[in-house]
Amino acid sequence: MSEALLEDPATWARSVGNSWRTTGDIEDKWDSMISRADLNDKWASYAGPGGWNDPDMLEVGNGGMTTEEYRAHFSIWALAKAPLLIGCDIRSLDHATMELLSNSEVIAVNQDKLGVQGKKVKSESDLEVWAGPLSNNRLAVILWNRSSSKATVTASWSDIGLESGTSVDARDLWEHSTKSSISGEMSAELDSHACKMYVLTPN
Repeated sequence: MSEALLEDPATWARSVGNSWRTTGDIEDKWDSMISRADLNDKWASYAGPGGWNDPDMLEVGNGGMTTEEYRAHFSIWALAKAPLLIGCDIRSLDHATMELLSNSEVIAVNQDKLGVQGKKVKSESDLEVWAGPLSNNRLAVILWNRSSSKATVTASWSDIGLESGTSVDARDLWEHSTKSSISGEMSAELDSHACKMYVLTPN
């Protein structure tokens, strides 16, 4: 096996295991986290039931990022169907960390039986949309502001693979609230490095 292939286990590891690393070691830093997200994203098509891409453990709770950055970290890992391996000391979880790591709606996206890895579908000036299909004709969507200032992130239906006339109910997985009968596009004003995560259910 060539050295290049050995460095890209997504191309061969399904025959010997159920998950494989797609990146080098993560650090508890914003730049490290987003680079691991991007490196893992290019292997999305290799993941599926029985074999998963692993961009390394979660850093949520270790103190090197803000709560908003950790929320984005957990959201993207969940959408990417990555193993959700807690990397902090669980003996000393604060309330914010516990709230992030125990969000059952976000975890349900990670564990969805369809098993399709969500991926980045739009990126303009560090304003990103990530999306992926879920079981029962639903769709998971993340609006993510990776820029250094507050900005509005918009996902048009064409960005996320919905027909233009489709109406959906949008469940906000962090606010635990639902907006009904949205069509065409969805937007959110987001602080720097913050995200919104939704499950869309067609009406």
